Amino acid sequence: MNKNPVVKLNSMLLWGCVILVFFVCMVLFVLGFWVSMMSGMSREKGSCYECGFEPIRTARSSFSLRFFLLGVMFVVFDVEVVMMVPVFFGLSFGSSLISVLCLLSFILILAVGCLYERRDGSMDWVSEL
Repeated sequence: MNKNPVVKLNSMLLWGCVILVFFVCMVLFVLGFWVSMMSGMSREKGSCYECGFEPIRTARSSFSLRFFLLGVMFVVFDVEVVMMVPVFFGLSFGSSLISVLCLLSFILILAVGCLYERRDGSMDWVSEL
């Protein structure tokens, strides 16, 4: 067991900072909740805002599930492309067998996922869900 007083002081200082941050967050949370309760709800505050005009319909309209799936697929493939860019820069400076195998396995997993989405019909806009 380490009985170094410097380590013990640093540990106590770290825990003190964690507790302080926790209490500050709790105070801000309670203060925000209290301020939001003071404002009160009215019909004007509860209605949707459409450029100063009276709302025509409800703001809760449904949207196409296909559009949502396309957006999710875009985010997934966008993140995967961002993850591949550093690998390409690393390969330009010198390629090792491990980095090439990692890149090929990553692209293989990406292609299998894309083929699965295609077979599942998530990329077809004509058919209905």
